[in-house]
Amino acid sequence: MNDALRWPRGLVLVRHGQSTGNLADAHAHSTNAEVVDVAERDADVPLSALGARQAAAVADWLAEDPQAPPTPDVIVSSPYTRAHDTALAIADGLRRKGIDLRVRTDERLRERDLGWWDGLTGAGVRARFPEEAARRQRIGKFYYRPPGGESWTDVALRVRSVLASLREEYAGQQVLLVSHQAVIMNFRLVLEDLDERSLLELDATEPLANCSVTAYRAVEGGVRLEMAGDVTAVADVQVTDDPVDEEPVDETPSAAEKVG
Repeated sequence: MNDALRWPRGLVLVRHGQSTGNLADAHAHSTNAEVVDVAERDADVPLSALGARQAAAVADWLAEDPQAPPTPDVIVSSPYTRAHDTALAIADGLRRKGIDLRVRTDERLRERDLGWWDGLTGAGVRARFPEEAARRQRIGKFYYRPPGGESWTDVALRVRSVLASLREEYAGQQVLLVSHQAVIMNFRLVLEDLDERSLLELDATEPLANCSVTAYRAVEGGVRLEMAGDVTAVADVQVTDDPVDEEPVDETPSAAEKVG
């Protein structure tokens, strides 16, 4: 059997639109605050008004731009509000174009759990958990697991599980997933057979903007990257690329990360 037939025909990964958490995070970093001022738990942080417009723009782009990936047969989203509302906005926009899709959720697409570090900036982590901050610098971003949270490799295990399900349930279909920065970067890790060094270089040099699109197409032997972090859909709205969903430490690769 042709291996391409055992994959979704196409796989499109969309990061959620700008959230109110993105705005709070930017303010916290600009003022060197230790805590990000967000009232909701991470799962409930909503889109900003701009984020909702970004999501609607993705739907228009998919339906109207011949350079965009094919319109999806199925949409699967993280259950977190900012991602799910992005997916619903995309589905609503496609519905107005005559494409009627239901949004399904999969908890494996949720944001990375930061455990004790949730809601803290890098300054907050260094002030409140100096020993853990030092341990993270030694271990490196890829393998470090905050107390009570997940490492990037933990997220990679989730991604591998999702891909197995997609191959079983949606082979031959065009699939659109809406998720988060760390999750989408781990899809790149798995689908492109990257190593620690390569992934961290990508994360440092090519951060994912809100509602950016990363797309793959099934080919003989697996899948091929067609676009990475593309912001064409939101170029006429506003591109926002502060990676709020990331862990609250300096994003410059540490010495441990640089040596892989």
